[in-house]
Amino acid sequence: MHDAEADRRFHRSEVSVLWVLWLTYGAFYFCRSNLSAAVPGLEHDLHLSKTEIGWILGSFKLLYGVGQLLNGQLAEHIRARRLLALGMFGSAAVTIAFGFGTGFYLLLFLWATNGYAQSLGWSPTMRVAANWFPSIRRGRGIAIIGTGYQLLGSLTIVIAGWSAQWFGWRGALFVPAALLTASGIHMLITLREAPDVALDGTATTARDRGTWQANVIATISNPRLWLLAISLGLLNACRYGFLDWGVTHLMEVQRAGIGASALKNSVLPAGGIVGTLLAGWATDRYFRGRRVPVMVAMLLALAALVVGYDSIIRTNVAASVTTLALIGALIFGPQVLLVGTTPVDLAKRGTAAAACGFVNFFGYLGAAAGDQITGHLVDRYDWHAALSFWAACAFGAALVVAPLWRVTHRDQSAARG
Repeated sequence: MHDAEADRRFHRSEVSVLWVLWLTYGAFYFCRSNLSAAVPGLEHDLHLSKTEIGWILGSFKLLYGVGQLLNGQLAEHIRARRLLALGMFGSAAVTIAFGFGTGFYLLLFLWATNGYAQSLGWSPTMRVAANWFPSIRRGRGIAIIGTGYQLLGSLTIVIAGWSAQWFGWRGALFVPAALLTASGIHMLITLREAPDVALDGTATTARDRGTWQANVIATISNPRLWLLAISLGLLNACRYGFLDWGVTHLMEVQRAGIGASALKNSVLPAGGIVGTLLAGWATDRYFRGRRVPVMVAMLLALAALVVGYDSIIRTNVAASVTTLALIGALIFGPQVLLVGTTPVDLAKRGTAAAACGFVNFFGYLGAAAGDQITGHLVDRYDWHAALSFWAACAFGAALVVAPLWRVTHRDQSAARG
């Protein structure tokens, strides 16, 4: 009876932590997905070219990636609540400063700084998730956490779009910053970082995370993580093509206002919720922990759909919204598996946060390069060239990760001894 009651208490705590992580990491997107709504204002009011905006957007990804590499290691040694608080409050402050900026180089510096602040979010979140969720429930647990940043990312596009319409482009910075600050306060009050007894039966306060050097070596010597990292980099080039440039693309192609275009583009991460839950559930239920078959199928379907996207959205609103929702599902399903579930599965013991940081580092190198290439392609050629580039990246992501087709978390567990 005592054991049954303890199990029930643990389950309730696990569910509570799940939803705190859902809101906490999702809230980071208030000051990440908001800039797309400010892009038209940056072009019009500050006379920035798409190439310059591409540099600003890319600077975020570059510093975010570097931060992931560093903070994945930090998250193994510093309490998650401290890192999350620093990231949330720091990002909100820099976003407000960006709203007061006018010059290209200042904006470039500020948004790059925001990228580093934002990088303090994912690795600590995955450290807490690894503490609480065993591998048999990890696919679904991290999938649910992933829906948080999709739903709040979608909501951010709407909030930022209408804030820009009502208050000017700076409203897209100030309103989301206030929401992120409130979420940071909530996290400090509610987050419990680990159960009293770890999943392996040891006291959490006594566990050895390993030295910095050991964690780095364990991470970079894992060839499976390299494949995940390169695949995520390619996928993120496609993902952030839609997230960063989607509103501007819709405005220029459909001749719509910023509020209406932001509302349409918001279905992209909203559709991602369905894709993420489906992907996580399918890998746990039908593939017994094999994540890659689901990834490859969704990535190939994504590449095919992106090829026809530009033509589809020129037909009618219903077709545009439906296609964007499908694209969102096909982007975020494999993205969450690549950035969270699979690195945690395949990390060597005690290095889950470091593995996620390493993979995400390369993911955002790809995103940074993608922003710059997209801006250049649109300035030099047209939107067709940019969309062809996004489709090629999705196809390449599928090819890179395919060699891990039969790998499961059990394979890595056996390798750990």
